[in-house]
Amino acid sequence: MVEAKSLEFHVAIESRFENVEIVQVVLNDALERMGVVEDLRHWIDLAVREAVANAIKHGNQGDPDKRVEVALALEGDEVVVRIEDQGEGFDPVRVEDPLAPENLLRPNGRGIFYIEKFMDGVAWDTGAQGGTRVTLRKRVAPGASAGSTASAATPGMDPEPEPTSGAGGDQEG
Repeated sequence: MVEAKSLEFHVAIESRFENVEIVQVVLNDALERMGVVEDLRHWIDLAVREAVANAIKHGNQGDPDKRVEVALALEGDEVVVRIEDQGEGFDPVRVEDPLAPENLLRPNGRGIFYIEKFMDGVAWDTGAQGGTRVTLRKRVAPGASAGSTASAATPGMDPEPEPTSGAGGDQEG
């Protein structure tokens, strides 16, 4: 189900909450390979986890016959993650403000708020199959592109690991 292609992946999961972990493992591996620093990986991971859980619960109504599709790519200096469900669609304007006094003690309704706080850009639209598609964007490095390497001076990206020498290295004996 995972298509590795350069610094991109696409995964489709059944609408079961235990499958959120699969997405996280694949996502974290891809972000680490891209050289995204741990702090940014954490925020991206939390936002994607919430979006995938929303797609399973609210989009697909927990129907395991419906799939959630997750795609990740590095577009310019942004990590872009698209999550799409096969539900009835969603209007984010209709979601109540979780910071309104009457909603502060509600046990739910904060997922979209968190997603929007953790990411630099969030867009909602209708997916190819009529469900909801949310596109999450997080800036990781200026000028970075797929296949590029990061430098130590590039914010949001880990530097390339130092090449290792063979056993014994440069030691003189």
